[in-house]
Amino acid sequence: MTTGPDGALWFTMVHSGMIGRLVPGGEPAYHRLDPDSGPTVITPGPDGALWFTEYRADRIGRITTDGAVTEFAVGSGPFGITTGPDGALWFTETAADRIARLTTDGQVTGFPLPRPGAFPSAITAGPDDALWFTMNQANAVGRITVDGAVTVHPLPTPAAAPVGITAGPDGALWFVAIAAGLTGRITTDGQVREFPLPDRAGRPHAITPGADGALWFTEWGGNRVGSITVDGEITVHDLPTPGSEPHGITLGPDGALWTALESGALARIAPTPLP
Repeated sequence: MTTGPDGALWFTMVHSGMIGRLVPGGEPAYHRLDPDSGPTVITPGPDGALWFTEYRADRIGRITTDGAVTEFAVGSGPFGITTGPDGALWFTETAADRIARLTTDGQVTGFPLPRPGAFPSAITAGPDDALWFTMNQANAVGRITVDGAVTVHPLPTPAAAPVGITAGPDGALWFVAIAAGLTGRITTDGQVREFPLPDRAGRPHAITPGADGALWFTEWGGNRVGSITVDGEITVHDLPTPGSEPHGITLGPDGALWTALESGALARIAPTPLP
């Protein structure tokens, strides 16, 4: 899920093939896609629309804030997506081991990764005018310049399986590793520091900056969300409903953290209730 340019929350509904929109305090609206398309990750685009991956349909979708959808056929298994510093969309292709670039008029360029079977997952724009992405099965974090040069940074913990990644408020990149139960920080010159979670079996999945200067993450297997300060102090919060399975997380337009639950709901995390 993400916050759109219209001040609403936008989220994907993978199993039902829909894109949802929610203004905090209001009722959600839904936009139907191909039911088998598998919309997965969604991000604000450079053109005032929202862009999303359709993992099962091998497409990238674009939805305007009033609900008009356009789709573009791409490679194999698109998953993570973000807007790059060059005004294009950059996304991962899990099944093709590529990072790809998509212009807003639909032109696709693919860049193969140097490690077969890497399963590139989430991707984000870094503070250094490059794109940073997790290599889930290669146990590494990658960097790609806008002209396609790739650098791979291995992680210290074996078989950590990194997934979510985001740019932090401290000029570094922050990621979560689902198999090792840790968060990590990597500088733009490749220095890695890892921070084990209190529950190593919590299966952290997504991570995003909060309004408080910390990084917030979901624990898909632990029914929790947590935060980590840039100094490494971790706090975790249990979700009230058992088996919620939190996946995506974003800073909402109301200053609270919002997370998408695989159980079929959105959750708001804030010290005060919604007005």
